[in-house]
Amino acid sequence: MTRALFGDRPELHEPWRKLFSTEPFRFREGLSPSGRAALSYERLRLINDALDSPEDFVADVERLTALHEWVGPVDAGLGTVASIHYNLFLGSLVDHTAGPERDLREFTELRRTGTFLCTESGHGNSAAQLETTATYDPAARAFTLHTPSAAARKFMPNTSSTGGPKSTVVAARLIVDGKDRGVFLFLAELSDASGRPMPGVGIRRLPQTATASVDHCATSFDQVRLPHTALLQSAHGQLTPDGVFTSSVGSPRKRFLHSIGRVTAGKLCMSAYSLGVTRHALAVAVRHAHTRRTSGVSAGGSVPLFAHRSHHTPLLDAIATTYAATFLHRAAVRRWARSPESERENGERFAAVAKGWITWRARAVMTECRERCGAQGLFLANGIAGQLAANEGTITAEGDNLVIWVKAAGEMLLGHFTPKVSRETPPEARDLGDPVFLQDLLSDIERVWHGRARTRLRGGPAGNPLNRWNATVTPALELVDAYAHRHAAQALLDAADEAPHPEARRQLHQLHRLFALRRIAAHSGDLLADGYLTSAQVRQLPDAAEDVVAELAPHALTLTKGFAVADEILLDHPISRPDGFDGAESHEAHEGHEGHEGVGGFEGIGAHDRTGDLLTR
Repeated sequence: MTRALFGDRPELHEPWRKLFSTEPFRFREGLSPSGRAALSYERLRLINDALDSPEDFVADVERLTALHEWVGPVDAGLGTVASIHYNLFLGSLVDHTAGPERDLREFTELRRTGTFLCTESGHGNSAAQLETTATYDPAARAFTLHTPSAAARKFMPNTSSTGGPKSTVVAARLIVDGKDRGVFLFLAELSDASGRPMPGVGIRRLPQTATASVDHCATSFDQVRLPHTALLQSAHGQLTPDGVFTSSVGSPRKRFLHSIGRVTAGKLCMSAYSLGVTRHALAVAVRHAHTRRTSGVSAGGSVPLFAHRSHHTPLLDAIATTYAATFLHRAAVRRWARSPESERENGERFAAVAKGWITWRARAVMTECRERCGAQGLFLANGIAGQLAANEGTITAEGDNLVIWVKAAGEMLLGHFTPKVSRETPPEARDLGDPVFLQDLLSDIERVWHGRARTRLRGGPAGNPLNRWNATVTPALELVDAYAHRHAAQALLDAADEAPHPEARRQLHQLHRLFALRRIAAHSGDLLADGYLTSAQVRQLPDAAEDVVAELAPHALTLTKGFAVADEILLDHPISRPDGFDGAESHEAHEGHEGHEGVGGFEGIGAHDRTGDLLTR
């Protein structure tokens, strides 16, 4: 199962699995949020020490996302600052190859930590309308970087003195000869060697969030001078020292999207982070369910929690979802890493859809795991509650999920998606045990919502585009959700077909069946009404899913052991030890670290739509 999940390239995952199993990454009780943030920067240096070449690392999206799959369970804040430094900051520098050659050693050796400043206080989901400017003076061969209003302050990356001196890649409008050339990236120092802000740089700490402990700030620039070399250049835009601008891209919007191209890799990184913490939460919850005993159905007896169908059914649903999500992510990373330039736009859209679906599913799965662990699930030391809160950050980071899905929905309706042609074989001639039939039904759900959205779009009121889109967006978002479910199920089915071990193939096929049946049951009314299912098949759905649950229940520990969560981490949680909190280190043991300052609408797991049942009665 592990090989099926993580593939044949152990160099992608095993180094991080081993590194994060070591003592420096153990959970520390009693730290303040600022102390926890400082610790994340100390640990960032351990990650950097493990890299042979940071430049090569950030250029390989498969290696980069693998890091994110393992960092979250041990330090959510570390996952944030590592993602910003390596993907957004250093990755942007490596990707922009035109212009003068840069010496990156102070960043690759972590003498300076990198941040990425794009979003502004007044421009979150409208980033193309950023107000920050970088005006070029050919005589001085320098830019003036300026924040013209409070709404233009950069919000909310980690720009404080915590962690030492920092530099940034900042998005600003390039103004040359009074003409706005669009949004480009500029390299700037935020603080000096002692951590004090550079002249003209304003840094204000923001209130504490409920997610990962990170030094979030609002950052502004008051007439800050930058050399000509500060501009990050490539074919999308180049500027000579004399002030001559050239670009192979005619649209300012496309120049902006090219400049922030690392955001797509960031979506894959955020998805990977959510996968890692989700698999970890499931490993904890399933182990707890097998070791914690409770009363049975007869007086005086006790059984493991997992013996109760009410306890293990939602966990098995969560396992099926998590396997599907992992394989969907593998497909998205491969498509992005290996597709030609002509397929880049499709790869970006697929990554955006996958990011929304995976991070939302992570929330649902971790919530289930937290509840199944009872009060134990509330303790940060047990590795679920804190990661569940931090996952809220991934839902918003690198594009708010709902916003990127709305964009994908519009593109899919306007020609970037064609539903699968309806099959000719009648449903009564097919069987719910056939995975191909199940996949066809998932395609039928896509077709239903695509048809509804297209009907709304064509029939919307003329002359008012917003009202027309408002009439369309609800079924359009259902289409995106159906598309994600179908691709996740297909990725899981493909993995089942390709698994090298016969028992792994069998269990993966069972997971696919459970995952698909849950989705089909939730839309059985539409499928019955449109003739894709018979009344008898709708009635069979609950028993079919129940049979799979009974089949999978004895293998739950095997399925979660396939996640390869290191024993050193798993047994560090009090919930995983026989002595529980009696064996945990006391709060006072880490007092010395306190105050360390220097350094949307989706179905829940196992949801059931009853419309099909009602229609068959």
